[in-house]
Amino acid sequence: MLTFETSDLKKARFEILVLPVCENAAVHQNRVLSAIAKKALQQSGFDGKKDQQITFYAPREIHARQILVMGLGKRADLDAEAFRCMAGQAVKTAIQRKFESVCFATPAPQKAGVATSDLLESVFEGAYLGNYRFDRYRQKRELKPLGEISQLVAAGTAKRYKRLPGRVETVCEGTLLARRWVSTPSNEKRPEQFADDIARRAEAAGLEVTVMDEAQLQAEGFGAMLAVGAGSQGRPQMVILRYKSPNARRTVALVGKGVTFDAGGLNLKPTGSMEDMKIDMSGAAAVAATLLTAARLTPKINVVGVMPLVENMPSGSAYRPGDILRSYDGKTVEIGNTDAEGRLILIDAMAYTVKHYKPNFMIDMATLTGACVVALGEKIAGLFSPDDELAGTIEAAAARTHERCWRMPLPEDYQELLKSDIADLNNISRGRWGGAITAALFLKEFVGKTRWAHIDIAGPAAVKKEQPYCVPGGTGFGVRLLSEVIGNL
Repeated sequence: MLTFETSDLKKARFEILVLPVCENAAVHQNRVLSAIAKKALQQSGFDGKKDQQITFYAPREIHARQILVMGLGKRADLDAEAFRCMAGQAVKTAIQRKFESVCFATPAPQKAGVATSDLLESVFEGAYLGNYRFDRYRQKRELKPLGEISQLVAAGTAKRYKRLPGRVETVCEGTLLARRWVSTPSNEKRPEQFADDIARRAEAAGLEVTVMDEAQLQAEGFGAMLAVGAGSQGRPQMVILRYKSPNARRTVALVGKGVTFDAGGLNLKPTGSMEDMKIDMSGAAAVAATLLTAARLTPKINVVGVMPLVENMPSGSAYRPGDILRSYDGKTVEIGNTDAEGRLILIDAMAYTVKHYKPNFMIDMATLTGACVVALGEKIAGLFSPDDELAGTIEAAAARTHERCWRMPLPEDYQELLKSDIADLNNISRGRWGGAITAALFLKEFVGKTRWAHIDIAGPAAVKKEQPYCVPGGTGFGVRLLSEVIGNL
């Protein structure tokens, strides 16, 4: 689907050619494209500001049915994310106009002020992700995704970056898979169903797959995880995927929270807080999709993906506030609130991962706390780690992918808030504030000496409004981020 177009501009034919322009600077080297950009900026109501569009129909200068001129704003504000957003919006316009293909007349990198690889990659990413529609539950599907997306570049550029389209398509397809999983309603992804779907795809991709059912989890001593799933008729599962790289000396473990629906347990969520809880498995979706992506990208590091899958439901068999649970590593946990369930399934999965796979690095990803959304809003994830080097690697990947993370503190004195009078720990804080921090500190008790980071994606896991390259629903947040991190470890 993603290709480079290297034909002579005067001879090539396009359905719709997208021409990005700046309001205060020329960003194209080709004389014909520069002339069209100048002509667009002379039109009433269009001055190249961000998100502005103007269309030329059947232009004389180029063999195209339409030229869609997209405003980028001021040149000083241009970065990779600006081009992702532009490309996503352009593709959506092309879909609305019922075209089958689109070609981008990508600006000259030196004139746009963005590195060539970043520019080409961001245009492809925004376009591919913007081409996605979640319409599996609609009887009528009037809008169809584009069949081909290309960028008009010189032959030398196409040769130099010949592997880039395939790599972008691989990572973005993983992101879209995570989006589909997150947006799928909970009645169609109960723990057993979700586990089966992950396992089937992983086996086809050549990954090593292990699925632990309830009996195996019981035999192994997953006391915290089993307690969370006890109130549901959907039985707990844990999926483990392994990618092995030849001669790799290091292993990174990814652990993803997989609550396929979170009613809150006996501490039932109120109306308004429960309706979107199908997204509470976004961490598991990101981890599974990242492993599938790794199987195709073949990084030079071993990758283990561990996904504990449960439903947190109220019933006569549900675990209760005040219960004492014995976790996988032996620590006891007093239950202060059954709606703080994600951390309970994670601690068993993380302790198991440390014991059996001895990773050099471990990163968990979870829609863990509303407190993190209060702190950072809906577009930025919280990053917690006592390891400066690992945190720096994640921050750099977040900046490059625009899957933004903000590092949060792990103050030792806050650990006092998790004390229990009768158990080793309480699963919630004694205080009202700092909930994202105390949740991370709770997890930290179960990682041993492993280099570890926790990413709270409660905010960016899903969106309710259309975004430049994302429709309402799951965002697939974490797949591009984790793939970048894996490539840099």
